[in-house]
Amino acid sequence: MTQTDPLSLQAEAAQRRMIPTLMGSQTLGGIGVAAGIAVGAIVAAEVSGSDALSGLATTTQVLGGALFTVPVAALMATRGRRVGLVTAYLIGAVGAFLAITATATGQFWLLLLGTTLFGASTTANSQARYAATDLAPPQRRGRQLSWVVWATTIGSVLGPNLIGPGRRIADVLGIPALAGAWVLSLVGFGLAALLLQVLLRPDPLLLSRRLHAGEPEEQAVPVTARRGSVAQGLRLIRVTPAALWGTVALTVGHVVMVAVMVMTPLHMRHGQAEIELIGLVISLHILGMYGLSPLVGQLTDRLGAARVVLVGAGILVLASVLAALSSSGSSTTLTVALVLLGLGWSCTMVAGSGTIAGSVPVAERAAVQGAADLVMGLSAALAGAFAGVVMDLLGYAALAGLAGAAALALGAFTVSRTSVVSLKG
Repeated sequence: MTQTDPLSLQAEAAQRRMIPTLMGSQTLGGIGVAAGIAVGAIVAAEVSGSDALSGLATTTQVLGGALFTVPVAALMATRGRRVGLVTAYLIGAVGAFLAITATATGQFWLLLLGTTLFGASTTANSQARYAATDLAPPQRRGRQLSWVVWATTIGSVLGPNLIGPGRRIADVLGIPALAGAWVLSLVGFGLAALLLQVLLRPDPLLLSRRLHAGEPEEQAVPVTARRGSVAQGLRLIRVTPAALWGTVALTVGHVVMVAVMVMTPLHMRHGQAEIELIGLVISLHILGMYGLSPLVGQLTDRLGAARVVLVGAGILVLASVLAALSSSGSSTTLTVALVLLGLGWSCTMVAGSGTIAGSVPVAERAAVQGAADLVMGLSAALAGAFAGVVMDLLGYAALAGLAGAAALALGAFTVSRTSVVSLKG
């Protein structure tokens, strides 16, 4: 296919429009996700009356994000990225509404149902990064992906810091103060869905399939992969060494980040930190997650995914040590730890995701990417639930120590797989 082929020209034009559209939706969705995360553990503790149950709000959100990956991946495989992303954001908006209702009525079961549906928004936020790679040339895959990841920075940093205005919105609506954060979530998800529905055209995944329709590897793809079967995706990950390594990298990095992050607001609350200060620390953590992702993407393209993951694992270990040494309440040590926790996550997420995207043919990507995110999400959900128990029984320092040990294990696994993903890039 030549550069003057009409389909190639259409793909180039679509790619130029696609990245700004995805970045816009990530910004709006990021506001909603971050605002909800910032208050989830605190609201769960207040509604349930137990710190041991505080982690369940975030755990169910992460679990919902993992479970909704299955139908969303199937929608994307059959109807394209746009339908899958829009559907996920709308489900997340319903979850935000239920969380508002539960906070106002004090019904813990309804709160967990709402946060589970809320998790669909994280599915959309996560799957959008793969949409950025659909039309990207291999040598720019990491950068394309990382710019969409970076766009989440704007909304995610704003989200927790809008808790104060959210309180004023809550006063106007006559609902509890912390429920105002979920009002912001509902609005953010609705606007993100509208933006994607109107502007993500043509669909990048469907157009990419048309571009690669004549390639031999396309012709050999099983029908189940085309239909977005996550079970098929899991089988492909198991037999594709690079995809397996990428899945382990992004999963362990996400587990470490979630386990420490979800309990940090409660750790600060125990030290009498104000909710606005908690929101600031979480926003700085999210800035660490997304702010340098374009640089991480460039390093992945230039140096190779394995080196970037090794750096990320080292940063996660350092972050865990600093978190373990921090006192309750607010402190410079804890703030630095949370920023580093986000940066280490960025390294493992960008490098791992880019490896997964490039390890299988286009027609298999939706199934494999959905399966990888399912593994990541379920693992993080278990980590979030476990984090609440560890926090209650052993304390925040012990939780951070366990997270650091997991990051060390990721580094060792990466070194052992250098034959699959070269450290020299």
